[in-house]
Amino acid sequence: MSDPLTELRTADEACREKNAAIAEYGEAEMNAVADAYHRATHLFDRYESRATGTGDFEAFLEFQGKFGDFVDGLPDDLPAREAFERAETTIDKRRLSERDFEKARNALTPAKEIVALSDERQATRERYRDTRHTVSQRVAELDERIASLERLRELGDADLDAPTELLWEPIDAANDAITEAFSEFTHDATSREMVEFLTATEHYPLIEFQPPPETLREYLLGRDGGDLTVPELLEYAHYSQSKLDHYVTDPAALKRAVATNETYLDRIDPEPLTIDWPPASANELRWWCEEAIRVADRFAPPETIARLRKVEDLTRRDDFERLRTAAEARSELTDDERDKLASGEVEDELARLRDERGKLSDALDTYPSR
Repeated sequence: MSDPLTELRTADEACREKNAAIAEYGEAEMNAVADAYHRATHLFDRYESRATGTGDFEAFLEFQGKFGDFVDGLPDDLPAREAFERAETTIDKRRLSERDFEKARNALTPAKEIVALSDERQATRERYRDTRHTVSQRVAELDERIASLERLRELGDADLDAPTELLWEPIDAANDAITEAFSEFTHDATSREMVEFLTATEHYPLIEFQPPPETLREYLLGRDGGDLTVPELLEYAHYSQSKLDHYVTDPAALKRAVATNETYLDRIDPEPLTIDWPPASANELRWWCEEAIRVADRFAPPETIARLRKVEDLTRRDDFERLRTAAEARSELTDDERDKLASGEVEDELARLRDERGKLSDALDTYPSR
């Protein structure tokens, strides 16, 4: 949309014009004209082929009688009533031709134009709604871009010389420790213990492990296949049934439960218990650490839990957000973005977009939904 304000203004004016045109007649009167017009054209369509030329004389007389009665029955104050009278005059002849029916239809043009106002009004309303929707979409796009530029400006204000290693080193150490502990857990624990662990994590919404599929959960909790480790379970799922007889009492049940869930089992990893870099805000990371410590305490050694507690302590530093913002700036800002910040291009774009958004927002207030 090259000029949304002009298009919205034009669409609004078109709606007002159509509403005013209809108001000249009145909604009920316009509907009465529409009904009369459709009744008249229905009579034309019904009798034209039979009442023309030297065809069906009875049809000719019947048509003239019905059309005459129809016109006589129209209200005296019906808008465009004279159009129906002219149409009646056109067919008041001893013989009718197709040309006479064409003239009669043409005589109804004033009524047809009134009827068309309703469709035209609907079309202008749809155009207005579409135009307004486009303006609303543009406002949403501007909001998103403005937020992005404001974020860019925030990063540009960061202290790039801040000692972000004060955050990085404890977080990296915690991630290494939890990854190692989880690897040992998945290698040594039975798949039943793993399922019990994953089921328990459902009570900790910030630790986003995928819950076990119900068929797999039921099998591992209730059958001897649950005594196998996850690596063994994945390996045994590819054994022949006769070979599996040596390891489980019901090879078919193992294959049914594991075959459709291999991807799930293969993707169990410590990622939900690792910390992103740059980290989340202090409050968000602190809440996450509280849940992560409870979850990790189910399998990790004390020294790993201590690493997580150290990260939790970081969130209470007075300079945490300053260090975090610096880490984000180093991670996210490109050279091109830094150049735009330095040159003032970001500020110029922000000013221009805010001005455009203000005008479009005012227009939406001026031209409400219909």
